Amino acid sequence: RAMRKSDATGKTIGYVFLPLFVQEAVGESVAQAVTRTAFEEVDPGLVAVARTLGRGPIAAFFRVTLPLAWRGVAAGALLAFARALGEFGATILVAGSTEGRPQTLALAVFHRAQLGDDAGALRLVGWTVALAFAAVWTTEIVMRRRARRLDT
Repeated sequence: RAMRKSDATGKTIGYVFLPLFVQEAVGESVAQAVTRTAFEEVDPGLVAVARTLGRGPIAAFFRVTLPLAWRGVAAGALLAFARALGEFGATILVAGSTEGRPQTLALAVFHRAQLGDDAGALRLVGWTVALAFAAVWTTEIVMRRRARRLDT
């Protein structure tokens, strides 16, 4: 069963992971676009050389393609993370918002605002903005290094 009980805590495991799956699905489109571009920029000739030197397709991927595209993969993951931070609609519709269960930051802000705890909601908004800014800033640094590497 997807919603089986945890032995240690007695809490339902599905409630812990469902918001994460919803946010991953929402951020996936951003990650997919950036990651695909990173893999397309890898020179196929380098992969062909690895194959002629005896590497199989999986080994060539892990030894040549992935090391050359890792910055794009990391940038896609960070942008998806920043996108998922603010996701509210899909999360509340699919995972719901139940008190005492794990919440995303967007659901926690909504819950605090509904309870009249404006100071708590604003603190969480500040954390959300700081996390999103850090993710986008890190992505910008990674992408600039990648562009510099491609220019040389």
